[in-house]
Amino acid sequence: MFQYAAAAPSGGSLLGLIGPFVLMFVVFYFLLIRPQQKKTKTRNLMLKALKKGDKVVTIGGLHGTIMEISDDIVVLRVNDVTKLTFDRGSISHSVSPDVDEKA
Repeated sequence: MFQYAAAAPSGGSLLGLIGPFVLMFVVFYFLLIRPQQKKTKTRNLMLKALKKGDKVVTIGGLHGTIMEISDDIVVLRVNDVTKLTFDRGSISHSVSPDVDEKA
C-alpha cells in the first residue's frame, strides 16, 4: 500500500540555531543601545561644558542662571535674591538666551 518515507530529524546547522539570536542582538544594538550611548555621551559633554552665567533648566523644570559651579555642585540664581544648590547631574539642558527672552 502506502510506503511512508522515514523522516530523518534534521539536526540543523549551528548557524541556523544561533543566527536569529545574532540578528536580534544586532537589531537591539542599532535601535536601542547605540542611540542611548550617543545620548549619554552628548549629555555628559553638555554637563562638562557648563560655566558660570549659563541659563539652564533642571530635571524638575526649574529655570535659573548658574552663579557658582564645581565638580558636582551647581548654585542657581532663580530670581534676584533666591539661590538654590543642585547636583550637577540634575541639570537637564542649557537654554540659549534667545529662547529665554521670548517669554
